[in-house]
Amino acid sequence: MAGGVDKLASSSELRVKIAWTFFLLVCYRVGAHIPVPGVDTAALADFFARLQGSVFALLDMFSGGGLSNVSVFALGIMPYISASIIMQLLQVISPEIKRMAKEEGQAGRRKITQYTRYLTVAITIVQGFGIAAMLEGMTSPGSNLPVVLNPGLEFKVVTIITLTTGTVLIMWLGEQITSRGIGNGISLIIFSGIVVGIPSAIARVYQLVSAGDMNILFVLVLIALMAVVLFGIVFVERAQRRIPIHYAKRQMGRKVYGGQTTHLPLRINTAGVIPPIFAQSLLLFPATIGSFSTALWLQEIVRWFQPSSIIYNICFIALIFFFCYFYTAVIFDPKDIAENLKKAGGFVPGIRPGEKTREYIDSVLSRLTLWGGVYIAAISILPMFLIAKFNVPFYFGGTSLLILVGVAMDFMGQVESHMISKQYDSLMEKNRIKGR
Repeated sequence: MAGGVDKLASSSELRVKIAWTFFLLVCYRVGAHIPVPGVDTAALADFFARLQGSVFALLDMFSGGGLSNVSVFALGIMPYISASIIMQLLQVISPEIKRMAKEEGQAGRRKITQYTRYLTVAITIVQGFGIAAMLEGMTSPGSNLPVVLNPGLEFKVVTIITLTTGTVLIMWLGEQITSRGIGNGISLIIFSGIVVGIPSAIARVYQLVSAGDMNILFVLVLIALMAVVLFGIVFVERAQRRIPIHYAKRQMGRKVYGGQTTHLPLRINTAGVIPPIFAQSLLLFPATIGSFSTALWLQEIVRWFQPSSIIYNICFIALIFFFCYFYTAVIFDPKDIAENLKKAGGFVPGIRPGEKTREYIDSVLSRLTLWGGVYIAAISILPMFLIAKFNVPFYFGGTSLLILVGVAMDFMGQVESHMISKQYDSLMEKNRIKGR
């Protein structure tokens, strides 16, 4: 550990990247506390205080507390995630977009990124209108005062423009973190939003214990449960199935190449934290639509899709499995792996190169993805069970821990890779100097 700190201190480039990452995340957190014009923040706080464990608490988690404040970042990064889901689905459905992604290289990927940005703005405008309409219908449960001071067309237009600008700014901050800082910018923004909610969740547990609504013994059991879940997440995220790969010996001139033995590592959870994030993004759609109208049938649908409902959890589990398989297929192609192995003279012992190797890798990956889906589903429905049965704050749930651990491990992995890369470059530079 001390050696890692020393290496970090000696790497000026890495310090600059971490400083950029921290600065941009601070900018995001500042924006999460700037309210939309025309909103009574006291009445709004009173309203959201009664929505613990609801779909709005779930939305508020992904916006980093921006929704409960109705800040300029109230919609958070969810519109961008929704746009990314649509674009990735279109890569499977549309041959043109698929060709653009695979055949046009970096230029094609830039075009898809640009389309994702445009779609994000469109989704944000629609959701911004829904948020504005929802705010105009809110009143404080305690004082019965309206949340919006001057409702009307002007408030809706200002709110839509503010929320759209805020989401575009978050998207830009995420891209800047990825390019100038270290780690995945979008994931780190979600990570920071969850982290800042932990103190308030702890405070809520303390209030429940003080009021006698929660037993201190149950709190200790809850802490032990979270420790077990945390250990399980770390264990599974590092778990791999290693397929042995042998390379045949080849003679080129007087030299013999190959004859090595290595392995192809396949993670149990290849899709990472993407499935629960994508699944929850889609399941929040009914709540957004429900904010457009006060129709009883529409409000009944919104009630069905509360996080504690059976329908929500069944759909949630189904979507998790779908996105586990879908995202794994997007980022890992057994056909390409099999062809590359065949070209390099590699083979799996007992499996014929080419199509048989592809089928074998695909079958192993499918079984791993099934168990990965079971693992993510079990972790993700834990908070819903704790909220419904024990009135536990949402931030103590498995989805939050899964995101926190996954993003933290990815961040530390990139820091470690950067250190190794710099050490390698330094070693090569010294060798070149000695060679001269």
